[in-house]
Amino acid sequence: MNLPNKLTVLRIVLIPFMMFFYLANFIPYGIGKLVALAIFIIASFTDLLDGKIARKRNLVTNLGKFLDPIADKILTSAVLFLIIADGTIPHPYGAIVVTIIIGREFMVAAMRLNAASKGVVVAADIWGKLKTTVQMVALPVCILLAYVLTCGFNVSSALVLTTKIIAYVLLGMATLLTVISGINYIVKNKECFKE
Repeated sequence: MNLPNKLTVLRIVLIPFMMFFYLANFIPYGIGKLVALAIFIIASFTDLLDGKIARKRNLVTNLGKFLDPIADKILTSAVLFLIIADGTIPHPYGAIVVTIIIGREFMVAAMRLNAASKGVVVAADIWGKLKTTVQMVALPVCILLAYVLTCGFNVSSALVLTTKIIAYVLLGMATLLTVISGINYIVKNKECFKE
């Protein structure tokens, strides 16, 4: 197994640890959520690193092409489930956001599989990359919001409100870009549906 694939596997291995620390409310002062945030940032960094190394050293493999998007989807889905499960993103908005984001991921994955069976590659475009970038900024801010809400310190209401606004706006932008990129994928690859 080459280095990029090891980094992808490391990302998958880090996910349960991130979830454990996020949910570890027995750790005082919300420290568990800060550890979860650090693990998420490390896992996200491995995503940037594995692709760069694979391209630079010509180490792109079929295993990597298969594992990398799966690792990304598991990582983002885990955070989304965590932030709606504990109410960091209020109900029902959290459920709507998660359904839209994960539904789009399933749709694009199905399109790519169908296209691949016909020898066609459905490449990521600017909308998909922009969606991913905003999402990877929004999710750690949401984890930070969860920390601010549960740390047990006397946090000023201004800090709580500011963190909420930033988290909600970023997650809203990520959701909007998810819809736009999903529609764009369908329009650009409508031949995938001609069966």
